[in-house]
Amino acid sequence: MRKLFSFATAAAIALAAPAWSAPEPIAAAVANTSARSPNNVKLDESRKPAQVLKFLGLKSGMRVSDPFGGNLYWAEITAPIVGPKGRVSIWQPQQFYRQKTLDNFTAFNARQPNVYMRVSPFEAPNFPSNTYDFMLINLDYHDVYWESTKNGISRMDPDQWLKGVYDAMKPGAVVGVIDHVAAPGDTRATVEKYHRIDPATVKADFKRAGFKLEAESDMLRNPADDHSLNVFDAKIRGKTDRFVFKFRKPR
Repeated sequence: MRKLFSFATAAAIALAAPAWSAPEPIAAAVANTSARSPNNVKLDESRKPAQVLKFLGLKSGMRVSDPFGGNLYWAEITAPIVGPKGRVSIWQPQQFYRQKTLDNFTAFNARQPNVYMRVSPFEAPNFPSNTYDFMLINLDYHDVYWESTKNGISRMDPDQWLKGVYDAMKPGAVVGVIDHVAAPGDTRATVEKYHRIDPATVKADFKRAGFKLEAESDMLRNPADDHSLNVFDAKIRGKTDRFVFKFRKPR
């Protein structure tokens, strides 16, 4: 009887215990730090990549555009998620393309063959038409309003720049935009001084381009940031108040 009781008890415990399941793909990709560069992993605390990608709806098999992605931060995470049936296409502005960028990408691509890189001038992004299901512009959209003789950044027309983004996305595709919050004011002057942008400006720009704002999140907001410092100031760097917008191209 004691032996039978033991078997019955074991069976009851097994039935009561929750079944083991594999980690959710987005969380698993973020947690796989051995496949990511240490410098990029350090950014996770401020960027919350798992929460962001879940909010935006990244899924297996998607074709992803990763603009300004030369540091491989998002590619290291998104490429395993979209898997062999998907692909990630990094676009790096020519002005910020270096030999180190190519070397790092080449080594990464050897391990992750579903990732590609395109390079073209900042003012003429190489986004092929009707190609992507998903795009994430992370902390860079404000630079469309930036001019820099030193860096070879000419004055751009945001509406024209976004037309290229709109045309590159498939009907129903998602574009996520994350950026540093700025107070209302002259956009170009604000970008020049602070490298921030008013969220209302981004909403208006994307609306004119034809996108619909589907959702927004406060997951990266920081009320302690009063928007008075340049984002590269040591007092606030990595801790800026940020908005997260989810835009969709109508079907």
